[in-house]
Formats: sequence, C-alpha cells, structure tokens
Amino acid sequence: MLADQQLLRIPGPSPIPPSVTRAMGQPMIGHRASETKKLLQSIKPRLKPIFGTNQEVLIIAGSGTAGLEAAVVNTVKPGDEVLVVVTGAFGERFSKICLEFNIKVHQLNVDWGEAANPEALTQALREHPGVSVVFTTYCETSTGVLNPIDKLAKVVHEHSDALIVVDGVSCVAGVETKMDEWGIDVLVTGSQKAFMLPGGLTFIAASDRAWKVIEDNNQPSFYFNLQKYRDSIKEDSTPFTPATSLLFGLDQVLNLFDEEGLEQVYARHQLMKNMTRAAFSAHNIPLLTSDQAASPTVTAVHPQDFSAEELRKVIKEEFGLSIAGGQQHLKGEIFRIGHMGYCSIADVLQIIGIIELGLTKIGKEIDLGKGVKAAQEIYLQQGDLS
Repeated sequence: MLADQQLLRIPGPSPIPPSVTRAMGQPMIGHRASETKKLLQSIKPRLKPIFGTNQEVLIIAGSGTAGLEAAVVNTVKPGDEVLVVVTGAFGERFSKICLEFNIKVHQLNVDWGEAANPEALTQALREHPGVSVVFTTYCETSTGVLNPIDKLAKVVHEHSDALIVVDGVSCVAGVETKMDEWGIDVLVTGSQKAFMLPGGLTFIAASDRAWKVIEDNNQPSFYFNLQKYRDSIKEDSTPFTPATSLLFGLDQVLNLFDEEGLEQVYARHQLMKNMTRAAFSAHNIPLLTSDQAASPTVTAVHPQDFSAEELRKVIKEEFGLSIAGGQQHLKGEIFRIGHMGYCSIADVLQIIGIIELGLTKIGKEIDLGKGVKAAQEIYLQQGDLS
C-alpha cells in the first residue's frame, strides 16, 4: 500500500472529484461582493431539480445535523407532539433533537434493516392524532435502508394535518427525489455524501404549507431561523457568513451533474448497488436489508461466520480501503460500504476485489473472483447508462 493512497468508501464523507477540489482552491472573495451574488445565482436554480421542487433551496453553513435541528426548531414549538419514524441511528437523532427542545416525542420503531411500513405509520397516526409533525429518514445510513418516502408522505397527508419532515442527508443527489410531487413538507440534506463535497453545508427546502407553520412559530431561533435564509436567498445572499470555498465547490459539483445528467447519476447509483449486492450474494454472505429496502448509496453486510471488524482492519492496513462498521447494537456485527457521489463502476469492482482478498486473509474460504464476476455480470446486463 502506498502511504498516501487511501480509498474512502464509507457512507460519508465521500471522495471529492479533483475538479471540485480545484474549484474550492480559488482565491477568497468577499461574501457580500458581486462575485458571491453571481455564484449564488448560478447555484440556486440547479439545486431545485435535485430536490424535485419549485421552492427555493436554502443553504446553511453547517453539517447535516444543523439542517435537522433547523427543521425541528422552525416547525415545532415546545410542548407540541411529534411522531418520529425510527429505522436506525439517524431516526433516533431526530428524537434526540426534539427532546432537547422539550417537544413531546412518540416513536414508531422499526427493526433495524427493515424499511418503514406505511400501514404501521397509519396506525401510529391513529394512536397519536395530536401530532403536528412526522419526522422520518429517506436513507437510514446506519442500516442501508431506503424508506418509501413517497408512500409515507401520502399516509401522513391522508390521515393527519401534520407536516412531514425528511432527513435526506445520505441519499439526495444519489437517488430520485420528488419533494413537490410526493408532498414532502421539509427536506434536508448535507454536502458530504452524494453531493461530493466536504462536510460543512446543509441544504433545506420547505413547502408552502410548511412555510405557513414556520411563519406562525414563535420558537426562538437566531442562526437557524429559516425565514432569514429565505429572505436572503431571494436577494442572492445569505443572512450570515457563507462557506464560500464550499460554494465554489458546489458550483462545480452542479456542473458535473449537468454534464452527466441527473437520470444517469441515479442510474449509476442503482447499478453500483446492484453490483455490490450481487457480489456478496455470490459468496452467500448475508446482507442486512432486502433488495426492495436497499439504498442505492450504502450497502450493509451482516456476516455470520467471520468478524466484520477483523475484515475492516485487514483491508485498511493492507490496501488502504476504509469501510464503515455498525452503530449502536450493530457495532461489530455489520460493515457498511458507501457507493455514492464520486464513485464509479470501476471503483465498485476494486472494492469487491479487495474485500475478497481481505476475506481470504482472515481465513474465510471463498472462491476468489466469484463476487467480482457476479458484479461484472450485473454490469453487462444493466450497465448501459447512456
């Protein structure tokens, strides 16, 4: 392994394209200068199709969790009741944020590795008719589950007057998202996943009905006051100092999306998911999620006869390949592979080949190349991304 060659394949942060790195290295400009105004004018309209919305997408200097907190403090007041759909660690994060603000939380708990069930959500809404907001997660990073947000949003609107707020941090820009069509009221994502940037930006958009709630909410907030961001973005500005270097990078990311085409971006992520899953299935190594529930941006593997941590250790030490472990009660039980953003078919084949060598190194008997072959066959069957 070369000392300075590291292969980062965790579910975020994800690798950064060289052209984006170069863009972020541009000389600094004044954040109230005309150059920044022009930069935001370039960025604003191109974020909307990624969200699937006609609403303005607000840009906040902060991590994805900053966006989650902003969604909470702007839509809910202390003492209100909310329902949080928990399919993993990041669903639980929404609950923790709400509890910090003295909000009454009801949880719909789903077994880790399974997607949220619209029928179970219907029942939960019947049991808790007073909830004002339903919080849920599009891709649950800790399990590799992609929740059926379109169906969940439909249930919320059919069986309540609540808003539906969605954490899309680990999948927006990697999977098709139709905020307006699906009836999502608030959608949040971050920069360090499928957006191919370092951490430090969070993006948030709200529906007309959500804005009415936000405008009537007297919950104190200063930095995370979304009305300030809405007023500023209309003037091609930000209410507080922006992360200007990240905006340079974001502009180039959007150029790359324009060049590839969003439909091709989504097809590439779907293909990488299918190749990765086929490789482990070929070795009879269990996956945590079903094919139907699996996310195109992260795959969780649940080995039964070898140590996930031992595998992670050997491939990091010998090949410089970093994959993620499990969280909370799945710590040491699973490993997770990020295939999002700046990740290609060739990268997936490299990941699988290295993991096969790692499995052999730790004593797992496999047919070397069998997983790579299975992935190659998926590519040959499904790989036309034109």
